[in-house]
Amino acid sequence: MSEVVKLERHDEIGIVTVDSPPVNALSAAVRGGILECVKAAVADPAIKGIVLTCAGRTFIAGADITEFGKPPKPPALNDVLSEIENSPKPVVAAIHGTALGGGLEVALSCHFRVAVKEAKLGLPEVKLGLLPGAGGTQRLPRAVGPELAVKMIVGGDPIGAAEALKNALIEEIVEGPASGGEAFVRKLLAEKRPLRRLRDDDSKLAAAKADRSIFTNAVAAMTKKSRGLEAPFAAADAVGYAIDLPFDEGLKKEREGFLKLVASDQSKAQRYAFFAEREANKIAGVPEGTKGRTVNRVAILGAGTMGGGIAMSFANAGIPVTLIETGEEQLKRGMGIMQKNWEATAARGGIPADAPAKRMALINGVVGIENVGDADLVIEAVFETMAVKKEVFGKLDQFAKPGAVLASNTSYLNIDEIAKSTKRPQDVLGMHFFSPANVMKLCEIVRADKTAPDALVTAVSIARKIAKVPAVVGVCDGFVGNRMLAQRSKQSEKLLFEGALPQQVDAVVTKFGMPMGPFAMGDLAGLDIGWRSRKDRGIKSEIADALCEAGRFGQKTGKGYYKYEAGSRAPLPDPEVEKLIDETLLRLGRKKRVVSDEEILERMMYPMVNEGAKILEEGIAARPSDIDVVWLYGYGWPIYRGGPMFWADTVGLKHIADRLAFYAKETNDPSLEPAPLLKKLAAEGKTFASLAAATKAA
Repeated sequence: MSEVVKLERHDEIGIVTVDSPPVNALSAAVRGGILECVKAAVADPAIKGIVLTCAGRTFIAGADITEFGKPPKPPALNDVLSEIENSPKPVVAAIHGTALGGGLEVALSCHFRVAVKEAKLGLPEVKLGLLPGAGGTQRLPRAVGPELAVKMIVGGDPIGAAEALKNALIEEIVEGPASGGEAFVRKLLAEKRPLRRLRDDDSKLAAAKADRSIFTNAVAAMTKKSRGLEAPFAAADAVGYAIDLPFDEGLKKEREGFLKLVASDQSKAQRYAFFAEREANKIAGVPEGTKGRTVNRVAILGAGTMGGGIAMSFANAGIPVTLIETGEEQLKRGMGIMQKNWEATAARGGIPADAPAKRMALINGVVGIENVGDADLVIEAVFETMAVKKEVFGKLDQFAKPGAVLASNTSYLNIDEIAKSTKRPQDVLGMHFFSPANVMKLCEIVRADKTAPDALVTAVSIARKIAKVPAVVGVCDGFVGNRMLAQRSKQSEKLLFEGALPQQVDAVVTKFGMPMGPFAMGDLAGLDIGWRSRKDRGIKSEIADALCEAGRFGQKTGKGYYKYEAGSRAPLPDPEVEKLIDETLLRLGRKKRVVSDEEILERMMYPMVNEGAKILEEGIAARPSDIDVVWLYGYGWPIYRGGPMFWADTVGLKHIADRLAFYAKETNDPSLEPAPLLKKLAAEGKTFASLAAATKAA
């Protein structure tokens, strides 16, 4: 018998238990074990009914994705499912934890399903650029109807046991999986209930067969935000086969769709992103077994946009917060905004109706830095200038308890410098949240020169606890994300001096898959911020300065690089801006030329890749995948392109290095010269991925 699946007999009930930690993934050994045990139970005349359940913390949580891209090992999952489905004895899936992907497909091939009340059931394959490949798109619509099936398969989010029960995905909510499953089988046998094979039951498809708009409306609602992605549309087509085709034909078409997606660049990029996020949790250069410090309470300095958003993130995770301001007025305003944000989310049904009150109760708003005393982690979110940050950290020495982790939420400033203003530099690091902090998933964790390993581990684990994706980076101007973005900003500005228009540049960037172009982004942030900063440093930027001098500060004034109609955030091209650019170029004696979309794309993206190569050379990021995580979760890089470093490998590093050298010469811009690491990899015909592989091997 199998090592990871066992069969036991409780008088007339056969209990098949999968025990393959940590998540009982459907490896070849698990598939083989289930097949063997089900066959043995069917062949045993003493067994009248079968329970399929799992040991450990969860039911089967999905396929073993380490097997993707490798030659398939028998048995195929569909063969296992046929064996279960065709069993002449009732097979009941008893679910706890999560039944996801292939795990739910196994449960759907059983005749009945029961689950504990905390269980989650879902088909999240679409998030890896795939669709369910073992009958999920054919059986789930027959179990719950096409509308919910579309929501679960095209959206990829799981549902809880209560919703599963309401929609007949499960028969019963039970106390314990194995005992509940066994009791349910005994009831079936006593009632002599006929077996229900989902493949034979089209009753829930009847309405959509009669009125196809039931299906198409559900698809339209779920694919609204799927711009550029292939998998959601392929998954929707597959659910359509369940309505239009007999079961076996639908199954065949589903398989074709799955194989096409698994070989696609998009799915490769999405699977890479999945592993990159996991890899980012591993901190380079920290001694094995380093434990984080305990964090029971957090203090946040500053109740503005960032401080308030960070406080919300902690309260969302049930962690108490002391929110500190310098005056009652600012505190009241900050607390009011958080309350309003949560109430709006509750009104939309995003959180339970009682959640805003519960979360506000976790936030203690106070005036005065002396209130940090009981916090295990202090995060400052004050004004972004070195003098203010140093003053705050100097005071923290006096009031923060020994061993508290002291974090700065800075986007650019030198954490080593900040740490010098305290007597405990070992406790100081950066936690760079992205705006809005309660929504954006990235948190750049900045390791300073003297940061203690356990402080670093604390920051990474607390970021994960509040549902952020942490990426550990080193100290430099702008860290990883903003440092790379600065290169793109520099080129976008230069392109205007050469004849491109804001709307042309932005259109190229959004067509690539970014949520916004650089000029629309500037308008959203406010052009006056950069203008003030340039004035402070004595720098000129003729076009941007001219816009600001004309009072065009972006969305807040209804005019920036674009114009905005009252109450609208939609950027509209403005002939006045074109005129202003023309006049500026004339005044500077610059000649306009036609700039192609291809050149714009290369000059937007390749300099960022080049900067990424420098970041790796300097050890600011430990792995190319960490850079990709920063861009995927902090800047809206399209997931189906895997991140800038992954994407660069697909384009070819030699091509990128050649084009950068060409633009450096053409535009007389030495900053575009390929970085030594990029040049070296290009010359050797290697990729950024080869660096990661070499590090792992070492």
